[in-house]
Amino acid sequence: MKKVTSFLIFTLMFSFGQINAQSKVEFGVKSGLNLTFFKVKQGSFGTNPETATGFYGGIFADFNAEEDFSIQPEILYIVLNDFNFINAPIYVKYEIGHNFNLLVGPSLNYFFDFFTNKFKVRADIATAYSITPNIDVNIKYTLGFQEITPNGLFIGMGLKL
Repeated sequence: MKKVTSFLIFTLMFSFGQINAQSKVEFGVKSGLNLTFFKVKQGSFGTNPETATGFYGGIFADFNAEEDFSIQPEILYIVLNDFNFINAPIYVKYEIGHNFNLLVGPSLNYFFDFFTNKFKVRADIATAYSITPNIDVNIKYTLGFQEITPNGLFIGMGLKL
């Protein structure tokens, strides 16, 4: 666990270091609902996917690099029945419309309940709509590349502190 935590902290610090030190940084919290799809064929939900419902909560930082572009790393704790894991996406965030953002990037995951190979990399694509300057609603889809890494849909809210 210490190795994974150290790796996540190093990755986030590396990401932070890539952004100009004079850029605007905003911090916040987010939480919401998680739907995870098991036994899913790659790129298709199939006829009857098994779905589990859970929740997530965590923190994020938003490093503005340019007017419409930023880097947004997050650390989320996901609870899904008796299945718990840490999800740490590192997003490239781009404002595609007024108060509407597209976020894409890799997602680093540590699964507490697996016996072997607890660390997985997944791909995320997300959107966020800012209701106010400090509150947004967001939805993301996470694509697992291996059978044991399920796909997930996250629906939630974020609050800038």
